Amino acid sequence: MCPTTASSGRRWDGSPLRPHHRPRALRVATDSPSRLLRSAQPSSCRDCGNRIDWYTRTNHDPISLHPHEVPAVAVPDRCRWHVSSGIAHPAHDGTRWCRIPHPLLCPAQPTTATLTPQLTDLRRRLALRTRRRLDTGAFTPQPTERTPAPTPSCRPAQPVVQLLYCRYLAQRPLDDIRCVAQTRLRHRCTHPILTPHAPAGTWTLMTATPSHGQLTLPASEMAVYDLGHLPYTEQLRWRSQRCALHAVASQVADLALAEWEVFDPLLHHPHMHPRLPTAVRHRGRRM
Repeated sequence: MCPTTASSGRRWDGSPLRPHHRPRALRVATDSPSRLLRSAQPSSCRDCGNRIDWYTRTNHDPISLHPHEVPAVAVPDRCRWHVSSGIAHPAHDGTRWCRIPHPLLCPAQPTTATLTPQLTDLRRRLALRTRRRLDTGAFTPQPTERTPAPTPSCRPAQPVVQLLYCRYLAQRPLDDIRCVAQTRLRHRCTHPILTPHAPAGTWTLMTATPSHGQLTLPASEMAVYDLGHLPYTEQLRWRSQRCALHAVASQVADLALAEWEVFDPLLHHPHMHPRLPTAVRHRGRRM
């Protein structure tokens, strides 16, 4: 006897029945200014646990946006963002919808702007979701201050690097900076940026005085890994955080954002070191 019950399109455990399709390789358009694959960038806020999407801004700095579009009439003009070709722009593109930065809605951060009733309701729903995840143990807030991992010798855990006439703060030691390109197996490249076969920078002491009319810092000099003497293409390779193999492959996508952060002498003062890491320290002797 044949059953007459029609299939509901779900398995016994409630999961949907999906046809098995052969996965297709993701590719980046040739005219896209971003090499970053969007499917690899969804993440969770370390403060509230809600989902966020990382995008690259026009100045190459990352920004976390709310994963869904919101009506533009409910968002103040200065808080409207739109995404074009994988790049986030701080303006409205004229449509009825826009994107909004996650810190404006994050329930774990104090709000400094006056929110509209629609955004207040959205912020309240995110707070309820955070509370639900905290009660069930699915989310644990991460500490705001990161303890740098111990590094061999006296090399800084987060060195200051100068390239393309700008200073950047690295998020890890120079030897541990990995390439962000995608391999043929769709994994992140494991090759380091600093290799023995590629031109290397030099550690030097540079002035630490800000150049924007700020007060002079107590430390007059700081150790900087200078790449300014390298060719322009080599400095671009470091800025895009790619190994020598993927530096020439312009069609290869990226699986992660470059971890450079624009160096600020006042905010990153703990990472300023007045002594070169290449200097040898002799114990029990006075130099």
